[in-house]
Amino acid sequence: MDLLHFAIAFGAAFLAGAINSVAGGGTLVSFPALIWLGLNSVAANATSTVAIWPGTVGSAWGYRRELAKAEARFRVLIVPSLVGGITGALLLRWTPPAFFDKLVPFLILFATLLFMAQEPVQRMLKTSDAEAHKSSKWLVGAILFQLCVGIYGGYFGAGIGILMLAALSILGLQDIHEMNSLKVVFGGSINGVAAAYFIWAHMVEWPYVLLMAVGAILGGWGGAGTARKMGRTAVRRIVIAIGFGMAVSLFVKH
Repeated sequence: MDLLHFAIAFGAAFLAGAINSVAGGGTLVSFPALIWLGLNSVAANATSTVAIWPGTVGSAWGYRRELAKAEARFRVLIVPSLVGGITGALLLRWTPPAFFDKLVPFLILFATLLFMAQEPVQRMLKTSDAEAHKSSKWLVGAILFQLCVGIYGGYFGAGIGILMLAALSILGLQDIHEMNSLKVVFGGSINGVAAAYFIWAHMVEWPYVLLMAVGAILGGWGGAGTARKMGRTAVRRIVIAIGFGMAVSLFVKH
């Protein structure tokens, strides 16, 4: 890894950490950056997942008050998160890199569109009927939906936040801060079990993992201040622009 590679990888992780602390969607920066640094798409995805995951621990700690208030029934969604995460990781392991290379631009475009839909969906969730969604039928539906989210998250990961907010809305949750706290835990579960498998299967590039993990942690801690001064809307626009730009560039590349 030369100095240029070092700077790009660290900078992408720092930016991803800062973005995740404010708006989410940092994977749309860290993952394509690794592809442009020469990693094949499977290795880039696995390496990005492992490198960025430590940032979720800090986020979970930051939401500890909201998590303490969450109803016990929401904890059941950790199970499909873990099962889906390892299933998606296995699917990635079995996917030929050449096929995943062709799939990546579509996945990035899909994740970017999901990210764009986040705020409209959040506004819709605030008006949902909470009491109507507390039955066992809705719980089963949320579990199955979260399982699908987990599989997608373990396989690719970008954009799972908005999907998890939808799963929580199925259970009638309306407090967006509480929803975000649970989203961090479920997303950490999905990416954590996937990251553990990627490490076990020797799918990651450790020099990038160690460098980017430091960058993501520092970005989440220090870069978040700058991101907050810019405002959530500005950060979201930057993420969307990066997502579309990366998708278009990879479509052209492939």
